[in-house]
Amino acid sequence: MIATSLTRLLEIELPVLQGGMSWVSHCGLASAVSDAGGLGVLGAATMDPDELAAEIEAMRIMTEQPFGVNVPLICVRPDGSDLTRALIDVVLASAAPIVITGAGSAARYTAELKAAGKTVLHVVPSPELALKAEAAGVDAVVAESNEAGGHVRADGLATLSLVPQVVDAVDCPVVAAGGIADARGVLAALALGAGGAQLGTRFIATAECDAHAAYKRAIVAARAEDSAIYCRTHHASRGLLTQIVKELVERERAGASARELAELRGRHRARLGCIEGELDEGICPVGSGVGLVRHTATVAEVMGEIASDLRRQLIELSHVLDVERSTS
Repeated sequence: MIATSLTRLLEIELPVLQGGMSWVSHCGLASAVSDAGGLGVLGAATMDPDELAAEIEAMRIMTEQPFGVNVPLICVRPDGSDLTRALIDVVLASAAPIVITGAGSAARYTAELKAAGKTVLHVVPSPELALKAEAAGVDAVVAESNEAGGHVRADGLATLSLVPQVVDAVDCPVVAAGGIADARGVLAALALGAGGAQLGTRFIATAECDAHAAYKRAIVAARAEDSAIYCRTHHASRGLLTQIVKELVERERAGASARELAELRGRHRARLGCIEGELDEGICPVGSGVGLVRHTATVAEVMGEIASDLRRQLIELSHVLDVERSTS
């Protein structure tokens, strides 16, 4: 166990959260992360209310550990329907103890969720929005940089500069997110003052994640330069440099309008990439740390490696400090 303000709040053993990623964060992955000592999170954005209710019930059966549900406050569903209110109602009536909201105002649902006994985290891209989330009553904030996969603030800060500024701005625990894929990133998050770190891309390349095998292979094969932010003027996002993402980037550089980019992007391409494995026509969200993911593994193996490496690094740092004290 590595105790921080975040692990105490969430009642978890390791300061690691699994990102609640659309399409690929279901009960198999989330329960495995929770059982391994982190916080497993269901990604509700692309689920129907009945599906979310079933996933939460499955989590209750599959793990006795705390888990969360991620509910973005913008519509990312392929059919364009906005089921946010219905998904929140499912969470309110459920046994899910932790809720993570984002991509909208924290004031929208936090009071309701807190009244129902939920622990609430909100994803923010800036110190200013972190302050607003804290004022709305959230228990913690996730400081997510433009190095994260999926929806990002195109002109936002990088993790190294964002996290300490958010830590300085708020009194509640902070989770660092964006480009973190191993124990070194978790240790860096702690050094920046965060109570833990959120990892997304690393957990896609696991046996328990139901992402398509081609998506997982593409993550493992990716180099450091193989992710990019696209559609900067219309729901900016970061993903693998698939053929369609390259085209979106090139068209935007050539002056295409937000409407033209939205039409080319469509609402179906993330499912094509994540679930159907269509890497040419599909979109595969990843963070900038994708080059750190060099093999697939089980969740237990990933979490075990993070835990052992993190403890080793902390011991090494303590030895360095002991040497410095003894020579001063």
